[in-house]
Amino acid sequence: MPMTPEPAVLAAFEAAKGFMPADEGLALYAAAAEAARLGLPLLEVGTYCGRSTILLAGAARAAGVTALTVDHHRGSEEQQPGWEYHDPETVDAELGVMDTLPTFRRTLHRAGLEDHVVALVGRSPQVAAVWNTPLALVFVDGGHTDEHASADYEGWAPHVADGGLLVIHDVFPDPADEFTGQAPYRVYLRALASGAFTEVSATGSLRVLRRTGAGV
Repeated sequence: MPMTPEPAVLAAFEAAKGFMPADEGLALYAAAAEAARLGLPLLEVGTYCGRSTILLAGAARAAGVTALTVDHHRGSEEQQPGWEYHDPETVDAELGVMDTLPTFRRTLHRAGLEDHVVALVGRSPQVAAVWNTPLALVFVDGGHTDEHASADYEGWAPHVADGGLLVIHDVFPDPADEFTGQAPYRVYLRALASGAFTEVSATGSLRVLRRTGAGV
């Protein structure tokens, strides 16, 4: 299976609303393509508008597996009004709250990938609590508070299959580097310290770890 996305998938990724840079996107796709060889689903925590979902869906389609993405679509802390990453286009005009689900659905439709993605609309811990299927890859890219990042790790990392991959986004070791990066960085350190995961690669703020032991 190719470790780089098809040109149409890459173009859809680049056109989609979101924050992931191209080099990290290519690293995510390569991880997804490798993990998909296990024949198990790929899961993302933190859909936003579907930019990174496109890459997981492209890898899933090529491997004949399913991509899943979990989000309540009301935006994380730094995406609320008054914060740096707020986008007024994602606000529901009638309710006055964020709703990224319509934009996400348009993103997938334009990319021609709707049939390869299952969108799980809800809060990550609630969905994880009823999840029982092993996963080839878990991509943690949700809320950036310690509470949310830890809950995503604790809820989903146990489902990473033997040899599967745990991918963590927005890992910034330097506290001055990025205000959203410290909680994911602490989750990354926790995963390494657990003995259950071994680092495979680092690209920008993206870390790829493989399950090499039990537990989390």
